[in-house]
Amino acid sequence: MKQYAILVRRWWAVLLALVFLVMTSGTVGASEVPVPSLTGGTAGARVVYFTPVVIVIAVVYCLERRLPSVESTAVVPVHRLDQGAVILTAVLAQAVGLFVGLDVARNITLLLALALLTRRLANEATAALAGLLFLILNLMLGRVYDADGHTAHTWWALALYPAASMTAWVISTALFVLALKLSAVRRPKW
Repeated sequence: MKQYAILVRRWWAVLLALVFLVMTSGTVGASEVPVPSLTGGTAGARVVYFTPVVIVIAVVYCLERRLPSVESTAVVPVHRLDQGAVILTAVLAQAVGLFVGLDVARNITLLLALALLTRRLANEATAALAGLLFLILNLMLGRVYDADGHTAHTWWALALYPAASMTAWVISTALFVLALKLSAVRRPKW
């Protein structure tokens, strides 16, 4: 199973993605990217805001790589290995969050949950894209401006909540646990 995880599933790609996240956040993470807002005006988003997508793409890539003949004869079900690797990714993301920002770590957990749920309903390609679309929608529709021109977020834009928001952490963690439970259940073959 160890060789299967390394050679076929290639879970080491997630470690490279985490290293890339730290390096990107340290070098160009504070740079601003202009993002139009559908609620009025144009605002910017730091590059580090989009970096969780790299982790999600790496996880979905690893989950997509399969050898059905090997998996059907495995002693330990491969979905347990996958769940363990996804949980380890979330834990490592929290550790990396100490260096790049806890809001980034929370967003990785949130986007992993979204990707697992989307993968369950659709496929891997859609799951990888869902996180990026969620972040863009949060920026375009989730920002509101008060009378003084200061930016705030709407209640549903979890990715825009500050790192100290316990509500965003609880919702992200609950979605992640739900996504793990749903991904463990076998999909019906139609």
